[in-house]
Formats: sequence, C-alpha cells, structure tokens
Amino acid sequence: MSALDRIDQAVKSNAVVIFMKGTPQMPQCGFSSRASQALMACGEEFAYVNVLGDPEIFQDLPQYANWPTFPQVYINGELIGGCDITLEMYQNGELQKMVKEAVKGAATEGDAAA
Repeated sequence: MSALDRIDQAVKSNAVVIFMKGTPQMPQCGFSSRASQALMACGEEFAYVNVLGDPEIFQDLPQYANWPTFPQVYINGELIGGCDITLEMYQNGELQKMVKEAVKGAATEGDAAA
C-alpha cells in the first residue's frame, strides 16, 4: 500500500486523526504538542500518526491535502488545519463541538453496522 493510500485510510477510518511529529504522550515538536493537547482537552479519543516513524508519510502528507506543514488535523475526513487553526478553534469552542459530534457520529455508524 502506498503512503498516500495509508494516509487516506487513516483519514477515512478515524473520526478524528492528527498527523504529528511524535505521539500525544511524547510530541517531538512544539506545534504538534500544542495541537495534540487541544485535542486531548476535548475529552474524546482520537487517532494519531507519528510522521517521524514513517518517512514515506512524512514526505507525501503535504501533497495529500495540499497543506505543507505538520501537524495536520482531520475531522470526519476533512482537513481542519494545523496548530494555529486547531488552537483558535479550541479557544472559541468550535473544536470541542466538532470533535464530540464526529466521535458521536462514528459511534452511531458503528452501532448501525452491528
């Protein structure tokens, strides 16, 4: 599977996913740290991809959604943005609402499929 296919699979199979340098528990850059902290503060589970652990994803992710920097946050398959946008959305309460709705929607879809 190509890196772009793996990226696409991660985006489409998770209600909320962050592509970041490091992990939420051990971020490897300040931007990734702040964005993942904002997601954690929303109180819902989210997926993450450590771009430093996969050089192909690190190289190809900027082309996936035409966004050149890390981190990248996706909710319901759509790019929300990087650190600054994520923090701005958290500060105005929009991120919490989007994350909760996305996670709730994914759980509902899971129940319907069962």
